[in-house]
Amino acid sequence: MADLFASDAEITGEPAENAPLADRLRPRTLSDVVGQDHLTGPEGAIGRMVAAGRLSSIILWGPPGTGKTTIARLLADAVDMRFEPISAVFSGVADLKKVFAAAKDHARRGEKTLLFVDEIHRFNRAQQDSFLPFVEDGTVTLVGATTENPSFELNAALLSRAQVLILHRLDAAALELLLDRAEALTGRPLPLTAAARDALLASADGDGRFLLNQVETLYSIDIGEPLDAAGLSALLHRRMAVYDKDREGHYNLISALHKSLRGSDPQAALYYLARILTAGEQPLYVLRRLVRFASEDIGLADPQALVQCLAAKDAYDFLGSPEGELAIVQACLYCATAPKSNAAYGAMKTAWKSARDTGSLMPPKNILNAPTRLMKAIGYGKGYQYDHDSAEGFSGDNYWPEEMDPQTYYAPTDRGFEARVAERMAYWDRLRAERPES
Repeated sequence: MADLFASDAEITGEPAENAPLADRLRPRTLSDVVGQDHLTGPEGAIGRMVAAGRLSSIILWGPPGTGKTTIARLLADAVDMRFEPISAVFSGVADLKKVFAAAKDHARRGEKTLLFVDEIHRFNRAQQDSFLPFVEDGTVTLVGATTENPSFELNAALLSRAQVLILHRLDAAALELLLDRAEALTGRPLPLTAAARDALLASADGDGRFLLNQVETLYSIDIGEPLDAAGLSALLHRRMAVYDKDREGHYNLISALHKSLRGSDPQAALYYLARILTAGEQPLYVLRRLVRFASEDIGLADPQALVQCLAAKDAYDFLGSPEGELAIVQACLYCATAPKSNAAYGAMKTAWKSARDTGSLMPPKNILNAPTRLMKAIGYGKGYQYDHDSAEGFSGDNYWPEEMDPQTYYAPTDRGFEARVAERMAYWDRLRAERPES
């Protein structure tokens, strides 16, 4: 499956005339690679390695269709190394042993091997460890490619021996350059209006391989008049957004939603909510995050936020998709525009720590029930003051263990409803201070 970003098969010579368009447009030098000048340019990490004629082990991390495989192959050519590609999807320990044995044979003949491992994150920890001695002794120079965050997916030992280089998704200028190259190679302009051309670029979502496959589809169809944006949409499909539910893209978008809500930006929050739901995330997962947000970041500054989120959950359960998603939007917007306070969240963490630190201290006996004669005899419940029988409905009694001073965990803010809570607490504190010592 050869294309602009290469295949796992060894490619020699020029592509055949009937080869896929992406294969015929495959870069021949690093300077031909689009969208990654921060790496391949003279001042980039790869550019410097090539200029020095020495290549260290690297991990290429970036979205699909950004040129990871192509860069690895061109790197081998640029520093005169033997290129050995394998895929972690199709290879196991036996395959790796063969690769390392062949690399040792070539090393004895003075040939250096660049071992390119596509989807390197697919190898388990033990398989990743098997690379270490051969990278250490220079048998192979490792170039791994991954779409996943190496911090989570690769061994620390392997990461310590390889430099992580980040590839960017292709921007509009880089994708436009690919379209220009396609038109120059075929000698045919794309049958699109200017608006449709922009829509085609947007549909690729930064994936050069996907874009060129779309272009080849357009060239394969007999199109009379140039297509407008609507005609293009009817003919071709958009690339699905990158969003793996157990991978980094998932956590990045959830984090962006949470931070936008906390920052009281309803427009950005709605954008990330749309990104998450249109990518196929389960709405109930989003609702769980909103419920948590309502308690963690709003709390008593607006107690209705939690009510709104739980009502949205009930509405979604009742209506399902797509009607129920409007209730999620309503809860999102309510949370984004509500006054914010993490006082309850901070109080919880402090109180939990205090509980762990103080262990099994006995509460004061006056607030303990005494259902038996023995418990009454040893003082359980003695001196308890029933608050409703007191002036102001407040006794001001002590509720803390004798071995522990009263603590302050919850400190309400002056925002939203929490300002009224602060007034109530100040009022009770004043009454408690005025209470005569018993």
